Amino acid sequence: MSDPGADAGGSFSTSRLASASGYSVQQIRDLERLAVIPPAVRLPNGYRRFSRQHLVALRAYRGLAVAVGPVAARAAMRELRASPFDEAVARIVALHVVLSGARDDTVAALRALEAIVDERVHDAAALPEDALTITELALALGVRSSTLRFWEQEGLVSPERDDATGARRYPPEAARDARIVRALRAGGYGIPQVRAVLAALVGAGGSGEAREALERRLRSIAEQSEALLRAGADLADLLTPPAGGTAKSTG
Repeated sequence: MSDPGADAGGSFSTSRLASASGYSVQQIRDLERLAVIPPAVRLPNGYRRFSRQHLVALRAYRGLAVAVGPVAARAAMRELRASPFDEAVARIVALHVVLSGARDDTVAALRALEAIVDERVHDAAALPEDALTITELALALGVRSSTLRFWEQEGLVSPERDDATGARRYPPEAARDARIVRALRAGGYGIPQVRAVLAALVGAGGSGEAREALERRLRSIAEQSEALLRAGADLADLLTPPAGGTAKSTG
């Protein structure tokens, strides 16, 4: 079956490829220049001719741009085109792993949010021995001590200070805030967004606003994952298996 917009020989002019792909003529030229799609064949009169491979590459790029953003998508397309088959497949798998990790972190943030609300309601008064040192908390969260100091500088976490030594001590409430910050940062939230979520937690009924923000993040990750799955079919069409592998037909 021929592709819409292709001529009798199965090739496309720039304008026909633009119509078939949904990109503008200038965008196609830019994506060719950036090596996102393969170079076009140049006719003796200087006009470009594109093949079905270019149309598939443009569809794949569109899906990747939704999944990981345009900058990362452009880099990925260049890497996939230049990589051996096994490395290209591993690169695609890695993109899925990143999104899966982002989802896990966001789910963890939701659970931490529920825990922090529950703990604030039901926990007994904290005792001095319940506080963690900066080293203990950093180890528990899997971050560096310098990261905790940066969060403190940004007003996200507020440790206490030991009267005698001046060392930071993190009581349960500060440790819970740090758990929220860690999960949100790992889930892709910037400092201003994290600050807004934490501020909502201390407001009247503020946990609802924070929960909605995290649920929106989960929906966004689901949309990105779906786009990556759709792009995967086109990416598989572009990859060339090693000798002895099962090649996909592009006809």
